[in-house]
Amino acid sequence: MTTYGVPALENVTGARQELTVVLPVRLLRVPRWPEGPFPFELGNRRTDAQTRSTYFAPASARALYGAPGRPRRWHLQLDVKHDGLHLLGLELLRAATARNPEHALVVMHLSVERPLLPILRALAGRRPNPADELLTGPFDPAGLLAGIADVRDPDTPFATAHPYTIAFMTPTARHTPALRAGLEGALPATADRWLWQLASRSTPEDFPLPPETAGEQLKDAVRISADWSALVLRQGAAFLGHRPDIGAGDFFEFGALHSRTVYLDALLLGSLQRDHIDELTDELSEVFNSPQLARRVATLERNIAVFRSTYWRQHLTAHGTANDLLQAFQNQHRLPARFDEILAEAADYSRLVQTQDSQQISGALGVLTILGLPLGTALSILQVLDDHSTAHLLIALAVSVAATAAALTTRYGRLVLSSLRGGDDKA
Repeated sequence: MTTYGVPALENVTGARQELTVVLPVRLLRVPRWPEGPFPFELGNRRTDAQTRSTYFAPASARALYGAPGRPRRWHLQLDVKHDGLHLLGLELLRAATARNPEHALVVMHLSVERPLLPILRALAGRRPNPADELLTGPFDPAGLLAGIADVRDPDTPFATAHPYTIAFMTPTARHTPALRAGLEGALPATADRWLWQLASRSTPEDFPLPPETAGEQLKDAVRISADWSALVLRQGAAFLGHRPDIGAGDFFEFGALHSRTVYLDALLLGSLQRDHIDELTDELSEVFNSPQLARRVATLERNIAVFRSTYWRQHLTAHGTANDLLQAFQNQHRLPARFDEILAEAADYSRLVQTQDSQQISGALGVLTILGLPLGTALSILQVLDDHSTAHLLIALAVSVAATAAALTTRYGRLVLSSLRGGDDKA
């Protein structure tokens, strides 16, 4: 079947198919698993935390893997096969935020031996496939993480209501819609349509991509090399090969390794950034829900500073592809623009607090003036007259109190009292 000029992908099984599923969970306890990310191996290369840390800048590596004595990531090797799927293992990444210290991300690594797109559609909850129908039985995260993390969270926001998926697929010689015309020939338009379907987890029937805007939707595809491309969308990402995969020993073994490791880590860092920016946005919306504005703004500014120092990276590594993938993820979620808005709004609130503090200081000085001037004048007169009479002192005090009370009923006095209360003068 062909729709909108794109050969159907629902029945295609690629030469090599890998699937990574990312789910938000609530961490109940630190697992007794080996520390670090899942250590995939290819030849003499082992992608453990030490190896991956050489790929990323130190600050990014700390956010993804933790520091000595303070791990943030654990892994568990598995070997579970069922219905054309092979679960290789799990990873758990601590993703704590200021308001949600138990937040974490679980990563499931699978290989797929049947058509990949129907699996992606099921994970996305596409009809007629029941939502999450594949995450049951031996692949049920609740069972795999029993006692370690709680997968079912009724308060999960829409952005993470379904798993985030990263699909990797290479073609055979028969899959001409994905293949270049020759070693360095032009890439057919159908290749990007296949890439879109894998990243969006949809068929043209699910989401008919308008021809008028198709170029705009696909302009952010990352051309890693002539061999393969990547596309990052809000709910998923995909890697697609553009030449036949010859099997064992092919470059695509290395490509699949990268898609499961450093490229996955770039997208995980984007997920951490998104979660923290979502939380900062919530904090901004609640600033005026408490009378202690100064304290809330100070807490907000501290949380922004911690996020900026720990997670806000737009340059991961000297290697360009990981940066491109992170930037594509950030653009899909408008993270740079949203963070700029957060900084601007927080600066406005900080100026408001400073203005209120200045008003209250001025009000306090005004009260001292109103209270002190009549009393000081009366005592000065008695001192000049060398009057030591207690009765005269009490009379002077009474007159100064009356003068102060009268001064406080004037517009200036009401302004002073309003400044101390932090409110607006209504006179």
